[in-house]
Amino acid sequence: MDLKTATALRRLRLVSAPEAVSFLLLLVCSVLKRTTDFNAVPVMGMVHGVLFVLYVVFWADAWNRAKWDLRTAALYFVLSVLPTGGFFAERKLKRAAEDAVIASRARKEGVVNA
Repeated sequence: MDLKTATALRRLRLVSAPEAVSFLLLLVCSVLKRTTDFNAVPVMGMVHGVLFVLYVVFWADAWNRAKWDLRTAALYFVLSVLPTGGFFAERKLKRAAEDAVIASRARKEGVVNA
């Protein structure tokens, strides 16, 4: 894995958890708007919208650089539209990054011919 691919995956990983949190907060704000006089939906909607757009841009970049198959790319996109999916995406991306680091070190040490 080259540096640009690792950076693209890291950016996607770093935005996935805040995007999931903003989605959950937007849902809470929507319920509060309907049940109380508290209305933070416009603010949380904007915050979530910006984070979602960033997620989609970083997702497209990661898909392009990591050469994911259609199934993997679709999985990460579906995780972005589920309320807690960003947390699962972050965990999967972190695991993939750790595996890539281990494989890279093994290649450097000559343990693996990949």
